[in-house]
Amino acid sequence: MVIKDATFITSVASADKLYKTNKPIIAVAGKSNVGKSSLINMLANKKKLAKTSVTPGRTRLINYFDFGSFVLADLPGYGFAKVSKEEKKKWAVLLENFLAKENICLLLSLVDIRHDPTEDDKMMVNYLYHYAVPFVLIATKADKLGKTKIKPSINQIASCLKVGVGDITPSSAQTGLGKQEILSLIEQAIISAKDTSEI
Repeated sequence: MVIKDATFITSVASADKLYKTNKPIIAVAGKSNVGKSSLINMLANKKKLAKTSVTPGRTRLINYFDFGSFVLADLPGYGFAKVSKEEKKKWAVLLENFLAKENICLLLSLVDIRHDPTEDDKMMVNYLYHYAVPFVLIATKADKLGKTKIKPSINQIASCLKVGVGDITPSSAQTGLGKQEILSLIEQAIISAKDTSEI
């Protein structure tokens, strides 16, 4: 799969305004500052498609992007401590509605390869199982670890989240690691969804 010209579509702040499209939807989720925007920019071959920030909690909306053969939805980052309880509740409602209502082809659930998954990460995976959303785990910031430490970290994350090691793809927006593997996973998910809808 080659992404030729990804473009921003719209941002939504409430569940009743979710973007409607006939294209397959690929979603990206993860805690604040895990590298969602950087991953999106890497997949799009653009440096500034999704706005990156050193300040966690920047994404408070669902941002939609047109990637040609699919629409990518960037979900609000979760687990940011400095946000009010009311704001967190609002995010949770938006997220739950998105997962329940949208026909998601594949969700990329991002975790930081350098750390054990947080309770919020575990809750996210439980959400995905609950709503029967197809997902894969992407372990970001792999360039921050020595090569020999990547596999043990993946094993630890798999153990914490009770998933198979093969369900986790290490990636780095800095080096491009994992880019082709992620695009292949997206392509396979789109083909599978299309085959299922035609049955």
